[in-house]
Amino acid sequence: MPATPGTGPLPSARRPRPGVRAVSPVAPGGPSSPGSSPLDVDEAVFDVVERIPAGRVSTYGAVGRLVGVGPRRVARALAQGGGAVPWHRVVRADGSAAQAVRVEQLGLLAAEGVPVRNGRVDLAAVGWP
Repeated sequence: MPATPGTGPLPSARRPRPGVRAVSPVAPGGPSSPGSSPLDVDEAVFDVVERIPAGRVSTYGAVGRLVGVGPRRVARALAQGGGAVPWHRVVRADGSAAQAVRVEQLGLLAAEGVPVRNGRVDLAAVGWP
């Protein structure tokens, strides 16, 4: 018998994960609240990324925590429409650049004086926030 829409377990992407604490969005009723549009989330991501100072970097996860979304959602926003913001200041949790834009991203970071060693940024030295 087919399941009735709206019943049964949540899709895995929406299931709470053990040990993971929910993070508040930027503002109450902000971009991660139910019913918000993907464009609202994108704009919130762009707003945070625009605040990262030149010479500093953040991670997809750190930006996501500030916005109230996961790191993959941050990456998607930047990949699809982040060209007008300093997208290159957002790196992976290990300090490495995204493979598809690695050379360009590391070049832009080096031009801002961000130390890069073995293809990774030292997050302890230049991490933000």
